[in-house]
Amino acid sequence: MAAPWWDDNYRELVSGPEYRCYVSNLPWSADERSLTDAFADYGAVHSEIVVDHETGRSRGFGFVTFNDEKSMKDAIHGMNGQDLGGRRIIVEEARQRSRRWRA
Repeated sequence: MAAPWWDDNYRELVSGPEYRCYVSNLPWSADERSLTDAFADYGAVHSEIVVDHETGRSRGFGFVTFNDEKSMKDAIHGMNGQDLGGRRIIVEEARQRSRRWRA
């Protein structure tokens, strides 16, 4: 059996495509629930806000996951530049996650 990091198509074998948006310029007061609620009209399934491990504070960006590509594209077009908590958020398609191997 080949090691998974040797197989070029390992990601496709493990999981399907991800429909995630990268959301930046979030207010410090934003939490995962408020982020999901903001994108609810576009069919947001899940959201994550990236937090500094040492301080526990938001790093000002996060990700929103959708079920399909159309919902994701609609959210990008509809939410980019909109006001959320007094800040204009930037919404882009998230880059595919790189595989991380830990010993």
